[in-house]
Amino acid sequence: MVMALPQLADLLLAGKRRALHLEMRDTYARTARFDAWKAGRMSDRGEADAEWRALLAPLVEHGADIRRLRIVSEPITEYVRYEFEVTQLANLAAGEVVRWLPRDRASDLRLPGNDFWLVDDALLFNLSGGDGDWLGVQPNDDPDVIAFCADSFETAWARAVDHSNYRPA
Repeated sequence: MVMALPQLADLLLAGKRRALHLEMRDTYARTARFDAWKAGRMSDRGEADAEWRALLAPLVEHGADIRRLRIVSEPITEYVRYEFEVTQLANLAAGEVVRWLPRDRASDLRLPGNDFWLVDDALLFNLSGGDGDWLGVQPNDDPDVIAFCADSFETAWARAVDHSNYRPA
C-alpha cells in the first residue's frame, strides 16, 4: 500500500529514540528549492528549513539518534551536489548527523531496494519513479524487514564519511 508524505511527519513528531534515513538515489524530483539553488538563490530556503527543524524538534528534545546516510555515485550528479551544498543549512542545523558513502564502497553490502525512514521501530520505504518523481511511502511492519533495514543502515554507516570530511568527486 502506498501512502502520502504526511505519515512521515506524524512519525517524526511522535518519535523518541531514533530517526534513520537512507538515501540511495542520484536524483530526486526537481523542486522549487532545487531550481532556486541552480539560480544561485540559497536564501530561498528559509521557510522550508524552518519547517524541517520544527518536524525534528521533538526528536532533538528527546536526545534521539537522528542520522541520514547518502549512498552516491561518483562523480556526483547535479542533484547530489545540491544536496551536499544545502546539508549544513537543511540537515545539520536541524539536528541530523549526515554521512556520505560512495557507491563503489557499498557494492558488497546488503541493502534494501528503496530509500527508507526508520523512526523508532516504524519503517517507511520512500517510493520514487525512475525519473525521481515522488510516488509516496510504503509502510512495513514486518520485524524481520525492520531489523534488515536497521542492520543495513548500521553496516553502511560504519563505512561512510562524515559530512565535514566528505569531498564530492
